[in-house]
Amino acid sequence: MKKRREEIFASLSAQLAFLQEIHKVLFTANFWRMIRFAITVALHSIIYSICYQQIEAKAVALTENNFDQYVANNELVFLNFYADWCRFSQILGPIFDEAADTIEKEAAPGKVLFGKVDSVSETNLAQRFKISKYPTLKLIRNGKLMKKEYRGQRSLEGLVEHVRDLLKDPVKELNSVEEVENVDNKKRKTVIYIKDKASPIYTVFLKVAMDLRDDCAFYVIKSQLAEEHLKPEQKAEIAFSPSKSKIEPGIERYMGELLSYDELSAWTTNRCIPLVREITFENAEELTEEGIPFLILFHHPDDTASKATFEQAVTNYLLDDRTLVNFLIADGVKFAHPLHHLGKTQDDLPLIAIDSFRHMYLFPKFEDINVPGKLKEFVLDLFSGKLHREFHYGPDPVTNTNILSTNPPDSTFRKLAPSRNRYTLLKDEL
Repeated sequence: MKKRREEIFASLSAQLAFLQEIHKVLFTANFWRMIRFAITVALHSIIYSICYQQIEAKAVALTENNFDQYVANNELVFLNFYADWCRFSQILGPIFDEAADTIEKEAAPGKVLFGKVDSVSETNLAQRFKISKYPTLKLIRNGKLMKKEYRGQRSLEGLVEHVRDLLKDPVKELNSVEEVENVDNKKRKTVIYIKDKASPIYTVFLKVAMDLRDDCAFYVIKSQLAEEHLKPEQKAEIAFSPSKSKIEPGIERYMGELLSYDELSAWTTNRCIPLVREITFENAEELTEEGIPFLILFHHPDDTASKATFEQAVTNYLLDDRTLVNFLIADGVKFAHPLHHLGKTQDDLPLIAIDSFRHMYLFPKFEDINVPGKLKEFVLDLFSGKLHREFHYGPDPVTNTNILSTNPPDSTFRKLAPSRNRYTLLKDEL
């Protein structure tokens, strides 16, 4: 690309020199010299613009004014939040542009957009996406921010292959009874029975499947198998089957509007992404990236009863708080370090704590999660600032025999968040 740029600029210089010679012959008076100069400048600008557009890649500069429109008009948006002064941004910039140019030639219009955001001048956009390091690469699909940032190779091949992978069809066709019976029972499954994949109903289903491809397995059963399953008046049926179940046993049928993306997306998301998830060393970084506090049950790996009790308590009392808190279970043997910071050992399991990414706060008694309002109050005390206030100033002046500890340890899960040294300087280091 660099060689091509040099060739174009060399050609441009030759053309301008030729034009100047012509002007010297045609215009001799001072007035006409001024006109000649103006024409030369205008021609220079036009030719430069045309030539530069030929070599400039297709990554679009996004601003607060055009951002939402571009996102709405493209299925997948790959975002590069950069800073001009950042040497890593300077290195990535031309690579990102070339990747944009490569994908633009492969994908249909409206399918993929590579967008670049100057985080220094577009501060509102940077704050909206919680950008604190440069460059940061995020993805938006169907208007929704994907949970995972891009942390793969920052090479042309790495960027292009990642986008190609995201564009692959995640829905597997099942064409026989044997294939239906032999689906992977370890994953949650969403299946559509439909007579014809050309139906707009399948288009909506595929859109949802693309969103949740990392959280569920998606299947389509069509043609004769679908006709045998569907009633004569049915155009399609969508159903969900939990893990450790085949497609039929324990299946839950979708009763909403088949052509409503928002309705189907909400229904599928609530089933594919469990209310209570397990945190491991492998997914901790991804979970911290979501940016909301952890309510964690630490349990012994052989103890399944406390897990069931915790999941039921969260379902009963905290369902409305699922967007504010991540409900997690953690192997207390593997995560012995956070227990040590809490002043606890394996002998104290099970126990519950909130990690705010600043401090960890211990729930007084595990058994109290069955007392209506206790677990809810614990979470609300975090957001009201009570837990933090008591940490700094001691207990609030109320009579309470179960006052929470006023000396909670620092967060340990914060250390599992995306590395501060992965990119370059952070804002608070400037």
